[in-house]
Amino acid sequence: MEPIIECVPNFSEGRDMGIIKYITNEIESVEGVKLLNVDPGKATNRTVVTFVGHPEAVIEAAYLAIKKAGELIDMSKHKGEHPRMGATDVCPLIPIAGISMAETAKYAQQLAQRVGKDLNLPVYLYEEAQSNKTRSNLSVIRAGEYEGFFKKIKLPEWKPDFGPAEFDAKRGATVIGARDFLVAYNINLNTTSTRRANAIAFDVREAGRVVREGHPITGKIVMGADGKPKFTPGTLKCVKAIGWFIEEYGVAQISMNLTNINVTPVHIAFDEVCKKATERGLRVTGSELVGLIPLKAMLDAGKYFLKKQQRSVGVSESELIKIAIKSLGLDELGPFKPEERIIEYKLRDAKNARLVNMSLTAFADETASESPAPGGGSIAAYVGALGISLGTMVANLSSHKKGWDERWKEFSNWAEKGQKIKEELIKLVDADTAAFNRIMAAFALPKGTEEEKKLRTQSIQEATKFAIEVPFKVMELCYESLETIKVMAEIGNPNSVSDAGVGALCARSAVMGAFMNVRINAAGYEDKNFVAEIVKKGKAIEDKTITSEAEILKIVNGKIGI
Repeated sequence: MEPIIECVPNFSEGRDMGIIKYITNEIESVEGVKLLNVDPGKATNRTVVTFVGHPEAVIEAAYLAIKKAGELIDMSKHKGEHPRMGATDVCPLIPIAGISMAETAKYAQQLAQRVGKDLNLPVYLYEEAQSNKTRSNLSVIRAGEYEGFFKKIKLPEWKPDFGPAEFDAKRGATVIGARDFLVAYNINLNTTSTRRANAIAFDVREAGRVVREGHPITGKIVMGADGKPKFTPGTLKCVKAIGWFIEEYGVAQISMNLTNINVTPVHIAFDEVCKKATERGLRVTGSELVGLIPLKAMLDAGKYFLKKQQRSVGVSESELIKIAIKSLGLDELGPFKPEERIIEYKLRDAKNARLVNMSLTAFADETASESPAPGGGSIAAYVGALGISLGTMVANLSSHKKGWDERWKEFSNWAEKGQKIKEELIKLVDADTAAFNRIMAAFALPKGTEEEKKLRTQSIQEATKFAIEVPFKVMELCYESLETIKVMAEIGNPNSVSDAGVGALCARSAVMGAFMNVRINAAGYEDKNFVAEIVKKGKAIEDKTITSEAEILKIVNGKIGI
């Protein structure tokens, strides 16, 4: 897999978008880098930029952006709600695919060394790029902020990792590191009080609050045996939080960094803040995402809130995202556009979903045209997707049927299983056409020399194998779908039993149609052992499918009765 890393630099400018545009132009000038998101904040006077690409390209783009930010941003004039110490305040690298954290940390160190040396800028390493764990925490490094760093940088223990031990009045200093995916997330309160917002932040953040004797605010700080203040930990692990007032919106917020959303996901952080706010006589009114979020985090949130309502979670991806947005109040302060805020949506290539993004009429017209693709394989995948969609529909109807409340979870599980199969089959609609196009491209390769002939033959064989494997996967998924369809015919809402029957018919047609494509493509593949084995497996699936379909139709026709 091609290595991909993400870079999320925070620039100390959120009001002059002309300056930010100059910086992002530098990022976009580097080939192999894709700019995903630019998220400015007026009150914080800070912009979070997100881009991804090959590691070498990303660190080149990051270097150019840091250089340009230093030229255009004057920290001696900067004011904002967010803690900061430099024009490029922090620049983390995050492994996304095909690369380890250790490898990502090395790229961060390379970038930091280059910035320190070539730009003559003080640079501190943090998180996984920093070997000295006493100074790997960003908040510890940034303590004192811009105003305090003129003295702090002179302390021996705060000598920069790279660059001069002289604080630059215009550019400040920067922090570069490698970390896991972090979600920056703000929760809105129905108050203007920063003190009350901070109280809730201390309730929930992992670091908690300082222990005091007597009064919780004015009382004497209790010191531990190590001479450091004692802390009462908060209720949420892997969460950093502070309270602040955002003049732009006229509300106080809990500003949170969720450093490991596998430990504390967004929806748990939101609900815990709701609970603590209520205990203090306040109310959460919504929330705000800064930058991008992984798709899984949004889907998990949607499922979480549906389960709280005892509703089926076996709904479409878009419906889960809609539930998450509304439940978290992500659209309170402005529109939340999933295509712009979910990282996988920003990375996906529309060309890979050309067919499934068509209207039904356009898809039928494309199929009926003189073009050989989409052909039977794509149609088989789509018919199979429709079949399991009907089974999933019956599961959802049954989950919400009046009087069946105690069984909602059982039907929800079947619906969720059906949705997963449907989503895989939808992807295979375009994949089958892509497989055909791959074969055509391989046949079009030059064959003037022996080397070219060898390469062409190899490419044809590789493309042919792929064209066999795609419809075979359709067969496997459609046969698997019959389990859900059969259960829905047996125990689902009786008013929808005919829908389960039609689903079974679709699944059988899809299996048999896909098997035809397996066999016709296998005829051109030279590895006869592979061909014999996959045809044998395909025949077994076809036979089991026909048997299962007959069983389902017997149940359906028995319940229809006429």
